[in-house]
Amino acid sequence: MLLKGGEIARYLSRPDPSRPGLLIHGQDAMRVALKRAEAVKALVGEKADEEMRLTRMAGAGLNKDRAQLVDAVREVGFFPGPRVVLVDDAPDSAADAVAEALSEWRAGDAIVVVTAGNLKKSSALRKLFETHGQAVCAPIYDDPPGEDEIRRWLADVGLPEIPQAAMREMAVLARALDPGDLRQTIEKIGLYKHGDPSPLSAEEIALMAPATIEADLDELIHTVAERREVDFSRLMRRIEGQGINPVTICIAALRHFRTLHLAASDPQGAGNALARAKPPVFGPRRDRMARQAQSWGAGPLEEAVSALLQTDMTLRSASRAPQMPLVERALLRLAMRPRGRR
Repeated sequence: MLLKGGEIARYLSRPDPSRPGLLIHGQDAMRVALKRAEAVKALVGEKADEEMRLTRMAGAGLNKDRAQLVDAVREVGFFPGPRVVLVDDAPDSAADAVAEALSEWRAGDAIVVVTAGNLKKSSALRKLFETHGQAVCAPIYDDPPGEDEIRRWLADVGLPEIPQAAMREMAVLARALDPGDLRQTIEKIGLYKHGDPSPLSAEEIALMAPATIEADLDELIHTVAERREVDFSRLMRRIEGQGINPVTICIAALRHFRTLHLAASDPQGAGNALARAKPPVFGPRRDRMARQAQSWGAGPLEEAVSALLQTDMTLRSASRAPQMPLVERALLRLAMRPRGRR
């Protein structure tokens, strides 16, 4: 049986223990590993390893010894309770061994959970699970987790009730991070909110989210975009002292001003454009950048992007001009641009 769309996340959170097998496959190994861990935990609980109710085997080994899978599935456990035989990184050539185990499966046997990489439609392993009357095939795509899945993860860390505004920020964060980082961030949020009965806020989400660039460099670029030339020199000296490469500074500034230009040019408003950006901008940082975009306007921001592009080209050319002063001059010119000029 082939799962599709929202069925995938729902099923893997609560797999049917009466079905003999489950195939989880996808291109992103981290996403597959997370889904595998979730499904196995739902089937046999957290203490399955301690109670010897979880048997692990490498998929490649089935080519040499097909009988080991059938034996593991039929094995009677020392502790009572459901059992799982986990076959990791199964190659397509393991399809015959898995098919034999599924054909001989009986109620009370261990459930066979198989993980694999990206399988083509012609894959024998994929066809086995998709066309099997009882086994389940769960393809894992690179789409960000949906709202239901995020709510479930938040509930797992003790946050069952999430305001809609905070949920919107979590959805933006889910598009910016890979699932592994998102799960870690949610666990961090759970620890931060432990014992705090107040609703989760967008500010708290932004506080717990991993930083994408150096904090000082981020603040320097915000200072330029907000045209606070008074604070510019102090922050620039701090950045210089950290040894950050001038090209890195220029690229970060160029990315920031390009995002502002897209936001200022969007007919649906700067906030909507920033939420759709890649990576998305969320929380208080989105509000801050929306104000910057509105303050500059599309025309001046286009000129700023052009100036930074020219600086970047000069930095990467054979020019012997000192690189850090070149970047500093370009950023200072932007920071000193009159506010009323459009």
